[in-house]
Amino acid sequence: MVIPWNGFPLAKLLKEVEPTSDAKFVRFETLMDKKQMPGEANPFYEWPYQEGLRLDEAMHDLTILATGLYGQPLPNPDGAPIRLVVPWKYGFKSIKSIVKIELVDKQPNTFWKTTSPKEYGFYSNVNPNHPHPRWLQNSERRIGELTRRPTLMFNGYGEQVAHLYDGMDLDLSY
Repeated sequence: MVIPWNGFPLAKLLKEVEPTSDAKFVRFETLMDKKQMPGEANPFYEWPYQEGLRLDEAMHDLTILATGLYGQPLPNPDGAPIRLVVPWKYGFKSIKSIVKIELVDKQPNTFWKTTSPKEYGFYSNVNPNHPHPRWLQNSERRIGELTRRPTLMFNGYGEQVAHLYDGMDLDLSY
């Protein structure tokens, strides 16, 4: 989805707390409220929903904490009051309704990597060259469009973010 988000760079918040050299990753946790989010009652999954980024990914200017979209406050279904937006990663990395942000020294568990590690990796960068085990990811259809278009590496943000993954095999580190 192509969305005009309102918010601020996550780096701005992280700089305020002055991470120590021990901090290597940022762990995010979502609101746990089965009344508002009945899906959280599903015992098949490990709740609450959690996500993580490397600290350098979190500090990138494109990584934002969104508080609104289309010039309006963020609605509950879109992750109010605050959600993460990492535009070069698949959408599930953009955790909604954040209630906790932690700086940690080890790679945190993430919801989908824990649920299905053969299908979802920690990094989850948009990569048309790494097919999901059940579907291809080399083309996409935007909401409102009828025709498919080629998926761009890093969702088209390669010039801005590819250096974060220098030396990594993005097929193994998906």
